Formats: sequence, C-alpha cells, structure tokens
Amino acid sequence: MILVAESLNIMSQTIGPAIRERNAGPVQEMAKTQEEHGADYLDINIGPARRNGDEMMEWVVNTVQEVTDLPLSLDTTNPVALEAGLKACKNPVLINSISLQPDRLEAELPMVNKYNADMIGLLWGVEGMPRDANERCMHAVDIVYRASELGIEPERIWIDPIASPVSVEINQVKACVEFMTMLADIAPGCKSIVGLSNVSNGTPAELRPMLNRTYMVMLERYGLYSAIVDVFDEELVKLGKGQMPEIVELIHKAMDGEITDISSLSEKEAQYVKTVRVLKGESLYSHSWLEI
Repeated sequence: MILVAESLNIMSQTIGPAIRERNAGPVQEMAKTQEEHGADYLDINIGPARRNGDEMMEWVVNTVQEVTDLPLSLDTTNPVALEAGLKACKNPVLINSISLQPDRLEAELPMVNKYNADMIGLLWGVEGMPRDANERCMHAVDIVYRASELGIEPERIWIDPIASPVSVEINQVKACVEFMTMLADIAPGCKSIVGLSNVSNGTPAELRPMLNRTYMVMLERYGLYSAIVDVFDEELVKLGKGQMPEIVELIHKAMDGEITDISSLSEKEAQYVKTVRVLKGESLYSHSWLEI
C-alpha cells in the first residue's frame, strides 16, 4: 500500500498559520516527521488559495524539498497555484486531483503531460457526488477516456472513488467498496487511491483510527493501491505495510460473514469485527458501536 501523508494541510491549526506566514520550521518538521513515520508521498494541500496561491504553493514545495526527497502530491483547486507547484517539483509528482468538472479538466489535464505527472482522477461529476457504484463506474470511464485523448496512459491515473463518512450515509460507504470490485475490469491498468480519513469524519477523535484502519483493509482486499492517511497512526501504517497479516485475515473473514462468535476474540479483534459490520451496514453506526 502506497501511503500518502495528509498532514501538510492549510486547514491544520499548526501547519496552516506556518504556511500563511511563510514560517519554514513547522512545515519542514512535519515533512521530516511524516517521512520517518512511513510516508511514501507527502500531500501538500493549500486549498483554494485564491490570493497569491501560486507564490504560496511554490514556497511550500521548495521548503519541503529542502528536507526530503519523497515525491509530492499537490492539492489545490487553483490551477495557477497547481502549475506553480509543478514547476517547482524536482521529483515525479502526483496531481491531487482532477474531476469531471469542465473547468478542472480543461485547465489541469494538459498539465499531466506537460510536467510528466501522475494524476488522481476524482470521481466527482458535473452534478457532484456519484450516487452509487454504477455512477462511479461511469465517471471512471469518462475520466480515463478524456485522459487518453491527451495520451495519458492508464498507469498514470489513480482513480479516487470518494470515501464518505459512515456517520452520514452508509450506502455511500458500501458503494465505494463495491466500486473497487469493478475497477480493474472497467479501467484496466489504472491505479486507485482514497482519502481514507473521510470515512471517519464526524466521529469522535478516539474512534476514528479504528474506522480508518478497517476500511483501508476492506478496500485493499479489492485492489486499493494507495491511500491518503494519517501516518501518525502507527497501527494503520503497519497494516498498510503488510505487518499485521493476522488482522487482515480476520477482517476478510468478517467481511465474508465467517465470524459469528465475537466472545471468543481478543478485545482488539472484536473491535475490528464490530467495525467491519458497521462499515458493511450490518450494524447501525453510533458513537458506541465498539461497546455494543
């Protein structure tokens, strides 16, 4: 599993002010620490960056590259800022992300070839969030087709099916998993990626890691290539790096309905099984799902 670290984000209470004030210290410390914790890529998210976005992105990219050689993922809805970051990158880069919205396609797809980048194809359509797995498939085919018109190979496209909060809409959580079972057939050669922390948005902070870890393993079973994650969750990193095969096997058995007696499991094992059941929609989500 390729782990893209999520914490260089303008919305962060510590990193955000450092970026705005061009204070290199916290930014570089975060970059180095995320690398030490197992990141394969560093995501740099400056948001819309409507004011001086190009200068901001260029500064962050150069600041981070002073302390690490990890490849970068550049995340902004400002195409001018995106191009400034792409120009500054020394290593292969991932554009995060290009959706089916016409303005994003027209402005950003040509940059993929111009800067020899990979791209995340976000399955966000003209009408917004896809409603189910089938609509995700339609969007994936559309994005791959539009990219292929410009000579962008499937291997450079990382499809993001969009993870949704389990506390809001379980059908979307299930649809993302269902889509992953279809991706290899509808978009052969493409990679896949998901913003993992989205699935636990809106849940208590202490409960988020269990949802994130479990959902990552569920999606990886069907070929998930990469995830944008909190690399400070040591157990999640271990799962992503294949260091906890017994938990992975347990989650797979729970997905298949093979585990019926939770009382025979350890506390940690029981938590994973209960979380699988919530993410499959077999148990209703509540903030106390691990206690039931």
